[in-house]
Amino acid sequence: MPNVATVLREEITRLARKEIRQQVEPLKKANAELRRNVAALKGEVAELKRALRFLQKQEKRRLAKPPESESGKSIRFSPKWVRADRKRLGLSAKDYASLVGVSSLTIYNWEHGKSKPNAERLAAWAEIRGIGKREAQRRLELLYGKTS
Repeated sequence: MPNVATVLREEITRLARKEIRQQVEPLKKANAELRRNVAALKGEVAELKRALRFLQKQEKRRLAKPPESESGKSIRFSPKWVRADRKRLGLSAKDYASLVGVSSLTIYNWEHGKSKPNAERLAAWAEIRGIGKREAQRRLELLYGKTS
């Protein structure tokens, strides 16, 4: 016949293990969720670092070359050219404005001849005027994140 003390000890051990398992299981799930979040954040940080390096390289290149107005050529502006360039790139006024660094209302006013860009914005517009559709989409993806 089994010893009562041995049976009692085994039952206590079994109940203790069951209780520990109930306490530890939610912690394991929370730990796994936190690890997934950390991995996702690390990926996001890596992507942001790549975008930052790209933008720093672009800015360095932009600053290295003199603006067109300083190199002897003046930048010419026409409301028709703004609309034609925006249509050529296939962009909405909002997206085109993001590329130039102004508001969509400003693009509307430029297109309708209600206002003209200042020298700084004129140089930014002239730079955008020279890019293609793929480059425009790539820059928008960098600005907005991977949406397409």
